[in-house]
Amino acid sequence: MHLTYMTNQRICMVTGANRGIGKATALKLAQTDCQVVLVCRDRERGEQARKEIIKQTGNPRVDLLTADLSVQASTRQLAETFLSNYERLDVLINNHTAIFEQRELSADGIEMNFAVNYLSYFHLTNLLLNTLIASEDGRVVTVAAEVHRSGTINFDDLFFEQDYNAVAAFCRAKLGNVLFTYELARRMEGTTVVANCLHPGSIDTLALRNMRAVHSKLTGRNLADYPAVGTVEEGAQTPFYLATSEEVKGVTGKYFIGQEAVSSSDESNNPDIAQHLWQVSAEMVGLLAS
Repeated sequence: MHLTYMTNQRICMVTGANRGIGKATALKLAQTDCQVVLVCRDRERGEQARKEIIKQTGNPRVDLLTADLSVQASTRQLAETFLSNYERLDVLINNHTAIFEQRELSADGIEMNFAVNYLSYFHLTNLLLNTLIASEDGRVVTVAAEVHRSGTINFDDLFFEQDYNAVAAFCRAKLGNVLFTYELARRMEGTTVVANCLHPGSIDTLALRNMRAVHSKLTGRNLADYPAVGTVEEGAQTPFYLATSEEVKGVTGKYFIGQEAVSSSDESNNPDIAQHLWQVSAEMVGLLAS
């Protein structure tokens, strides 16, 4: 299939970009002559990734911003820094992820799987929405996962105060990604901003290795019995496609595997849950809910 990509120096932000799928996606974007903004928690690792991407692509327009996206004040500072230095944002790729075996709370009192893998996506996207709207073709690309199908939203115990289970908490956050994407697409109707999410495949990333290790402890399953994994380059294909392809220009509110929009779980398609989650999330991060 022949694809045509836009190369007019679009500005693209990728979170969790110092390794794994994030770094591979950022590299592919830099190869298309985009201006790429890497968001990383660790400045040293982020700077190393930035230098490697510039060296491999020959594109000097690769920037680094640092933030701990589990911390709301740090997320707000990241957004303020971006808005002070860039005229617009064309693509936001919410990619960073982690799993927390033991129950932990963020600096803001949020269960960490929820804080890192869902709420930070919601928060950062909302802080940058106006600059995405300023783009002629603003795109929000969120890396979800097929494990969202095992997730449930329990508004009476969002943070697993009862019977904490790391895998269940991670699945809940990934379900949140899909619900958020669909509700964002609805709210962006009438603008040029589109929102889509994706499953990148079973990819050899630190997050997947940690996920499988935690799952094996809970179930007694042998790690050698898990299915084979793909490369980070393979994992970057779908976020890159959704960020750049003319074929999906104007397409919004979809869940992709590869280059195909597929059905997500029944719960992820419940608009009442999506709207309620949006309102609860807005309250958590101090945004006006509507």
